[in-house]
Amino acid sequence: MSTPSRLRVLVTGSAGRLGSAAVRALKERGHFVRGLDQVPTPAASESWVGSLSERDLLARATESMTALVHLAAAPDDSDEPDFFQRVLVPSNILGVHNILEAARESGIPRVVLASSGQVNWTQQYDGPLPVRAADPTTPRHWYAATKMFLESAGYSLAKNHNRSVIAARLGWCPRRGQAPDIAKSAVAQDLYFSPKDAGRFFERAVSADVPVGFHVLYAASLPLRSSIFELKPAMDLLQWQPEERWPTGAEDDLPPC
Repeated sequence: MSTPSRLRVLVTGSAGRLGSAAVRALKERGHFVRGLDQVPTPAASESWVGSLSERDLLARATESMTALVHLAAAPDDSDEPDFFQRVLVPSNILGVHNILEAARESGIPRVVLASSGQVNWTQQYDGPLPVRAADPTTPRHWYAATKMFLESAGYSLAKNHNRSVIAARLGWCPRRGQAPDIAKSAVAQDLYFSPKDAGRFFERAVSADVPVGFHVLYAASLPLRSSIFELKPAMDLLQWQPEERWPTGAEDDLPPC
C-alpha cells in the first residue's frame, strides 16, 4: 500500500501522553494532524473537542482523513466500584466500536490502534523472552481484556474491509507521577517507551508502506538489560528504530493529565 508524503491523520486521545508525542512527531514530518480529545490539543493542526460517544462528531472527524491513530482510552484498571461498567466499557468497548465504524464508513485506509503489552502479562515475568506477537496471550486484567477486544475489532476491519490495520502492543510511556514506579522495577525499565521513540513509531506506522491486512507489533524503547518484547518485526515493517533508554525523556513535556 502506497501512502502520500503528506498525510491527513486523525489522532484520538491527542492531548494525552502518547497523543502529544504522536502529534508532535507527525507535525514535524509535515503531516496535517486533526487532534480529537476531551480537552483542546494546541499542537495539532486542528483541535477538536469531544468524546468517543459522539457518533456524529466521529463521522465528521474521520472525513477526508488518510490515517487514524487511535489512542483514546481509559488507560488503567481500578478497584473503584463498577469501574468496568462506568469507565472501561464506554471508553474501551463502545468507544472502539464507534471510532472504528466511523473509520470504516469514511474509508480510512490506514488504522493504528494502541493496544498494550499487558495482553501478554505472565510471559514478561516468567519467560521465555522476548515476547513475540505469535505467543499465546495472557491478559493481566479487565483493561488488558478490553485491548484484546480492540485487537479483534481491528482484525475484523482489516479482514472484512480490505484495510491496513496495525495493533501496537506498547511498552510503558509514563504519565504524570508514574516515573517513580518505573524506577522501582527492572522489568518496567526494560518496558519503557520514551515519548520521542513513541512519536516516531506512530509517524512511521502511518507513513510506512505497510500491506493491507492485520499486523500485531510490539513497541518499546531500547532495554537497559534484556529485551522484554521482540521489536524486530516493528523495526523491519515500519523502518523504525528506537533510540532511547530509561530514563531519557521520562519527565519531559508531561501533559496536565
